[in-house]
Amino acid sequence: MKGVVLTRKQLAIPYAIFLILFVALPLIILIYYAFTDSAGRFSLDALLHFFSDTNTTGTLVYSLGVSFVVTAVCLLIAYPLAYILARGGLKNSSALLLLFIMPMWINFTLRITALKEILTLLEGNLAYYPFLNTVVGMTYDFLPFMVLPLYTSFLKQDKDLNEAAADLGAGALQVFLRVTLPLSVPGIISGVTMVFLPAMTNYVVLDMLYNSTYIMGSLIGSYFSAYDWHNGSLIAFVLLIIILAITLVTNRFGEEDDGKRGGMTV
Repeated sequence: MKGVVLTRKQLAIPYAIFLILFVALPLIILIYYAFTDSAGRFSLDALLHFFSDTNTTGTLVYSLGVSFVVTAVCLLIAYPLAYILARGGLKNSSALLLLFIMPMWINFTLRITALKEILTLLEGNLAYYPFLNTVVGMTYDFLPFMVLPLYTSFLKQDKDLNEAAADLGAGALQVFLRVTLPLSVPGIISGVTMVFLPAMTNYVVLDMLYNSTYIMGSLIGSYFSAYDWHNGSLIAFVLLIIILAITLVTNRFGEEDDGKRGGMTV
């Protein structure tokens, strides 16, 4: 009896079914509710409400501001940290890297609860500094997602390039700006994408630290809790478009950077 030979198309059937049921179908339902009214007719009321409601637009601006600040802080902390771990010649660099990854193994609620107790001890009342506490909480949560891609990017860099630049007369600052930094751009883009996009919707940190609703994720949740599927779906759809645009821009920037470095190498 001959063995059963499966083609690539046949092996892809389970994956295609998964995509249809858990990716395409939910998106279709989301778009349907976003652009229909309670009677099921096509409507742009939710879209008009999104841009006319100051609460919604203000929440969007606040969410973008939080994401920008959190991403910038994570990058400022993670870049030198990843560089030292990867290129500093430390004997226990892998163990030190593990220390930054280990908090990800602990339950998210326990980590934020512990951070809340620390901030309460330092501030007394978390209501005094809601934005600062939000940045601290999200930085604590997302920092490993910035460290890991940067650490991997530094490990892949050829150290001989730095030595060659130094032999050609470049100083330490020039070597960093002309060699190390450009080669680490893919890691920066990956880390920024992994931090910026979730920070726009991660309302759990705000709710646990200050019971706040000034972020898009919690606003979507409030609409769905009130059974307002149309406005909630429209906000989720707008966020999807923003995330898609940011992803396309970062990917495009990464491709251009790869092309430039390839041309320089040739």
